[in-house]
Formats: sequence, structure tokens, C-alpha cells
Amino acid sequence: MPDWNTSAIIITSVLGIFIGLIIIVRIAGLRTFAKMTSFDFATTIAIGSILASVSISPKNSIGNGIVALITIIAFQLLFALIQRYSKVFKKTATNEPVILMRNGEILEANLAKCNLDRSELIAKLREANVLKFSQVQAAVFESTGDVSVLHTSGEEDIELEERLLDFLDS
Repeated sequence: MPDWNTSAIIITSVLGIFIGLIIIVRIAGLRTFAKMTSFDFATTIAIGSILASVSISPKNSIGNGIVALITIIAFQLLFALIQRYSKVFKKTATNEPVILMRNGEILEANLAKCNLDRSELIAKLREANVLKFSQVQAAVFESTGDVSVLHTSGEEDIELEERLLDFLDS
């Protein structure tokens, strides 16, 4: 039989922490849940952990949870701001995107550098509806861990605009 007092505390905690999170995210902006960098991803995981901790444990107060959320999100915003203005910090603190495939050719050395194998890349090509390697202008392992596939349908003669690959090491 559930303890109704504990259940009421949990329900109140869940509602309180979610309302607090929504308010904080509205103030902080869209960057809060953007998966732009590995740091953003870690922030999202930390937010989930705080939500779970406050929701399940009556010992963790809503107030402490909101303070933790504000601290993490403020740190994320500070991190993004410093990264925007300091190239040295950005290079040190974030992963650089890596080109995995260029003009239909798989770059094996870059796959190895990213600890990926051909089958994982090919799975991403299938997800992007690539029918032939020759359709692929570029496949990029992004700093978030996602693979972006830039390709044509194969019918048209479209050149990849090099600006899309700015800031990448080949």
C-alpha cells in the first residue's frame, strides 16, 4: 500500500521542479537544451538527474533543486559565452567536427580517429537515404556525436558550398 503522504510530497515536488525548470528555461533561452556541444549534452543529463533526484526523494527540496538547476544553466550560459569570445578556450573545451567522407570516398583515417567503423558510418548514410556513395558530398562527425550527411539525389550536378565545411579539419 503506498504511503499517501510520501506520494503527495512526490507529486508536489514533480510539479514544483518542472514549473521551476520551465521558468528557468524561458529566462535562459533555447540554448539550454540545444545539443550544440558535448558540454550542452552533459548539461541536459545533469538537468535530468536533478529532476529525478528532486522528484523521487522527499529529502531533496524543490528549492535546492531549483538552485542546482539555476547553477547548472548559468554555468552552461557562461561556458557558451566564454567559448564564443575565446578561440583558445573553445578549442580546448570542445570537440572539433571531423570529416568522415568527402566526394563519395570514406576517409578511413578520420573514422579511426573518431573510433568509428565503416558499418556505423554506412548506417548513418542509410538513415540519410543515401543510395550511392557518389551522392555523398560530405559526411561530418559533429562535436555533438551526430553524423551530418550532405548529399544530392544523384540526378542533379550540385556542388557542395565550401562554407558548410568551414572550421573543419579534413
